[in-house]
Amino acid sequence: MLSLGWTMRDRGYVDSWDIILLKNINDNVIAFVSVLGNCHLFLKAGFPRAPLKNGIGRVIVQLQRATFKFCKFNGASSGVREFLESDLLDFANNNPGIVVYVKPRRHHSPSITAEYLNGERQVISLHNFTRDEVNKWVKFLRTQSGHPFIRFRKMWHTDNPSIQGPWTPFTNKSPELNGVEFPQEVLSRPLNLPRSATEQLQELFRHQQAAGLNKNQVT
Repeated sequence: MLSLGWTMRDRGYVDSWDIILLKNINDNVIAFVSVLGNCHLFLKAGFPRAPLKNGIGRVIVQLQRATFKFCKFNGASSGVREFLESDLLDFANNNPGIVVYVKPRRHHSPSITAEYLNGERQVISLHNFTRDEVNKWVKFLRTQSGHPFIRFRKMWHTDNPSIQGPWTPFTNKSPELNGVEFPQEVLSRPLNLPRSATEQLQELFRHQQAAGLNKNQVT
């Protein structure tokens, strides 16, 4: 008789591979099978997006509620207890828009449940996590949009695509530049370089000369 057991999964982090151990009735390992992580092939495809154009005017944190569940005595919850004692108050003061619940659960594995404005929920197991690891996961959940994970088709997206394609430094440039030999003194100058005082005086002198010539022609 064979039994199937999962190993080599790093405490809530999704690894790129797993190992399945095959055991007999005496709990002796007789074989193992390595499964490559192709789970991204089954993800829904899409483009990068922000909920309701968040971040264009101001940024609204999408995390609405965070619920910590832990045991007061179990050693697997020691990291969560240290976080609650040392860092939770600062987190609540820095994020007044996030409601924080702390629920002691006797003999239960610690976890954090994140609820977002769009109704999505994420549950992260904090079993045997250290205080720093809990801090990292809390910051990770706070910066999420709440949308489910997707596989990006492209790393950029626009609502109004151009028939000319994406912008490049050569877009709307004169075709005469194709025959220019570089280095070229005029084209090598920076475009945003401010004019010197000498150049401003020379331009003012040319304007005065032009105004004088126009006045003489009128008279």
